[in-house]
Amino acid sequence: RACGGVYTWEQVQSHTSKNDQWLVIDRKVYNITKWAKRHPGGFRVISHYAGEDASEPFSAFHPDPKFVQKFLKPLLIGELAETEPSQDRSKNATIMQDFKALRAQVKKQGLFDARPSFFLLHLGHILLLEVLAYLILLQWGTGWTLTLLCSVMLATAQAQAGWLQHDFGHLSVFKKSKWNHIVHKFVIGHLKGASANWWNHRHFQHHAKPNTFMKDPDIYMLDIFVLGKTQPVEYGMKKIKTMPYNHQHKYFFFVAPPLLIPVFYNFNIMKTMISRRDWVDLSWAMTFYLRYFYCYVPLYGVFGSIAFYLFIRFLESHWFVWMTQMSHLPMEIDHEKQQDWLTMQLQTTCNVEQSFFNDWLSGHLNFQIEHHLFPTMPRHNYYLAAPQVQQLCEKHGIPYQMKTMWQGLVDVVKCLKTSGDLWLDAYLHK
Repeated sequence: RACGGVYTWEQVQSHTSKNDQWLVIDRKVYNITKWAKRHPGGFRVISHYAGEDASEPFSAFHPDPKFVQKFLKPLLIGELAETEPSQDRSKNATIMQDFKALRAQVKKQGLFDARPSFFLLHLGHILLLEVLAYLILLQWGTGWTLTLLCSVMLATAQAQAGWLQHDFGHLSVFKKSKWNHIVHKFVIGHLKGASANWWNHRHFQHHAKPNTFMKDPDIYMLDIFVLGKTQPVEYGMKKIKTMPYNHQHKYFFFVAPPLLIPVFYNFNIMKTMISRRDWVDLSWAMTFYLRYFYCYVPLYGVFGSIAFYLFIRFLESHWFVWMTQMSHLPMEIDHEKQQDWLTMQLQTTCNVEQSFFNDWLSGHLNFQIEHHLFPTMPRHNYYLAAPQVQQLCEKHGIPYQMKTMWQGLVDVVKCLKTSGDLWLDAYLHK
């Protein structure tokens, strides 16, 4: 199509199929059908906005919009008609304008500028834990007490490396995306044995459409759990009973925290790298396993080192699940609603009170609201942005939820019980 076309929202919204996708950024209409497969963040995340105004997520995910413009230019097919509003569907224009102003304000305040020393110290304490654990076992032996101590130290290093790779994956450390990508591969590949591309393609979907069925992979539960208030009723009415969902708040403790990383993630990451022929990420991951087994096979033997590795992942998995789910699982989980960025993120995320320990334990994801609103903001600046976000939420009557750490953890179990009870009622009576 010629790039001078003029379109209505109705026309844009008719192009949402896999083989025909349009979206709008700052009133410009783009045909992303062929580009989606080459999109660095994965084809799914950009396809989730087919037929919609993607201006807000575009600004959120791309720290250098001018650089991205050279990729957008060939995709331009026209613009919205003058009679059409800038926002689509029922998105609130005033909220969108105010949030745009807030984003410009925090950027002017320098809150998108990273402190290299923060991330260097964070990397240093990860490496220190790794080295100390190995030296303790090498010097004083592999008795049960020292093995348990060092497994806790290594699980801590792995959990903290997980938060660090998250920083680089969100392009929030270096000003140039290239350097973020390079260091991201080192941290997630060599320090954790995982895949940067796997993480990118999965995690950006979560940020683009948090807690949205069929779009956020973090709530794809393989029918093991039912979440929110809509899905349990739908499953109950359809008489789906893959699991006894009314007891899911009990079996959650035996399924999600202990098994997510050592079983599901380990298998899924390897499968993804091999099936996609992602040899670069696979090579980085192999350097982790070569280093690990080189160090620990002489101490524990082959089977002992495998058991030691799985136990470390077992501990890390508990840490990861509780820290990530306390801010999302108790919040609204539903089908696509096509809301503005601020409203969508505030309905699906909540914060946990700040303290030095909470910040460290959660990788500053106790500021989940600010992180979701500004995913490229360095995490050490979230606390500075939080009061300004709260003011904007108060202005528009949008709930800004803040909890204690304990309440956040308890709410995970409570929401699972509530969803299970909704399923049981629908299953028996509807």
